[in-house]
This record gives sequence, structure tokens and C-alpha cells, in this order.
Amino acid sequence: MPIPEVAESFTGAVNRVTLGATKDDGGTRTKTVTVGGARNVVYGGSPEEAGETPVVAMDVLDTKPEDWPDALAEPLSDVLDSPGDWAKKCVEELGADLICLKFEGIHPDKADKDAAHAVKVTEEVLKAVAVPLVLWGCGNDEKDNEVMPKVSGAAKGEKCLIGTVTEDNYKSLTAIALADGHFLITEAPLDINIAKQVNILASDMGFPLDRIVTYQSTGALGYGIEYAYSIQERQRLAALGGDKMMAMPVICDVGYESWRAKEAKLEDAPGWGAVDDRGPMWETATAICLLQAGVDIIRLRHPKAVATVKGFIGKVWS
Repeated sequence: MPIPEVAESFTGAVNRVTLGATKDDGGTRTKTVTVGGARNVVYGGSPEEAGETPVVAMDVLDTKPEDWPDALAEPLSDVLDSPGDWAKKCVEELGADLICLKFEGIHPDKADKDAAHAVKVTEEVLKAVAVPLVLWGCGNDEKDNEVMPKVSGAAKGEKCLIGTVTEDNYKSLTAIALADGHFLITEAPLDINIAKQVNILASDMGFPLDRIVTYQSTGALGYGIEYAYSIQERQRLAALGGDKMMAMPVICDVGYESWRAKEAKLEDAPGWGAVDDRGPMWETATAICLLQAGVDIIRLRHPKAVATVKGFIGKVWS
């Protein structure tokens, strides 16, 4: 006797968030990107419950990366000195849906660039591409509090996604994102309770819940991916269960985490396969795993990974 199919019914849904502002909306983007909207788990329910198609954001750094392995840097070597050209290549040649401008160069332990540098790069990338931007700080609270408000102001009216804010450092950037009309990334260290708490804190400052995207620290394949998957899954189930404080779309930083793994970049590794293929495969496998947990925005770096992941998305969400 065949087993009957059971369609799980949920009362809640993931918020829909539309990034980017066109001319009619006071910005300069020629397209917007909408994420979220799922009313079921991935592969669950009807196609109408799947929500918006997940999107790929390609990383562009504000300064030339000096620590990238050759397998990652080589395909982008002609543009790594110019954030504008880099962003343009990602969009026009590689098919990026969003550009994530990562301000690594402002970190005190790296190039320690100032706010004027960050503003100049922001304006350069805004001029170079017409897709929405993600503006991502360096992770040093003191420097981000100094620089990111200026970055936010330089992109005022463009409805960017800006972050990240944490439980201990949320007030400044939340207020600035609210004033400048941006969307906010709330961050948690793979902890669903902290994620909810950061959302509550931002909400208590008057920030609308439907302008928040959440970010849980991302583990790469072989480095905590099972735990990262389970947290993303629990977060999605909480949203579908009707928890308004957990109903936000999710972004994951796959590119950075994947290329930290020695399996992705170690050249002297007999039996592991060619490093030029291994790194992109590590990034691709990590991304596809997290997409199946319900992630809405995937940050990637290598062109091969972007092409494969976009192909997967096209087949599953078509």
C-alpha cells in the first residue's frame, strides 16, 4: 500500500524584503531584488509556498586582498585593484544579483583605512553597477562605529543592506540605517536565542522588523556545517511557526568561510585533487547545503562557485 503524501501546514511566513531603490523611489538603481516570502520549508508544500528565488551576492573588497590563495585570486586578477571594475565584472560577466562591498581595508589590523576611503569606494561601486548593494563592516566594533555611518550616508536613499549589528554593538548602526533608509543585518554567533534578542533590540529602537535580514555565523563544509545547517533550519521553522521576531530572510557568508578551510586552498595536498577545482567545489557544496536549510542570500567569491550555485537555484526554484 503506498504511503500517502502529507503536506505540512504552517501559520507563519518569512518576511519579503525588497532591496535597492530605483529612480522612481529616490535612488539610482535600475533593478531591485526581493527575497523572502517562503511559507514552507525548502522542497515542502506547493510551488506557491516557496517564496522568492534565493539570490547570489558576490564579494567585492575595498582594498586588494593580499591573503587570497592563487586559485581564488587568479580569475579576478584583472580587477582586484579596482572595486568599481570588480563589481562591474561580477554583475555583467558573472551574473551576481547583488554586490556585497566588504570593508576589510578599514580594519585596524589590516590596512586601517579611514572613513574617506570607505566613502570613496562606496561611491565608486554605486556608480559602476546598478544592482542593490550590501555594505558590510570590518567586524571591529570601534572602527565600524566610526566608518559605517559615513558609508551609510554616502549611499543614503539607495535602500542598501547594511551591517552587521550584534547584541553588544547595535545602537549606532541601527540608528543610522533607520535615518538613511537602509535595511539592517542583525548578527548572531550560531545561536537562535541571541539572533532573536538582537532583532528585539533593533525593534525596540524603532527599526521595522520587515527591514531586517538576519545573519548567523556560517560554518564551511567540514567545519561545523551540520550545526550551521541546523541553526538555519530552526530559524526558518520558527518563522513558519509564526514567530514575528524570527521571520526575517537570512544571509550567509559562504565565500569567506569556505576559503578559510585548508582543504579549499592547500596546494601541497597529494590525493586531494587539483586546487583550482577543489576550492570552488568547497564553496559550492557549502552554499548548496545552506540553501536547502532556507537561506535567502548567499555571499560567494569564486566565479565557478557562482555559476554552479546559480544553476542549482535555477533548477530547484524554477
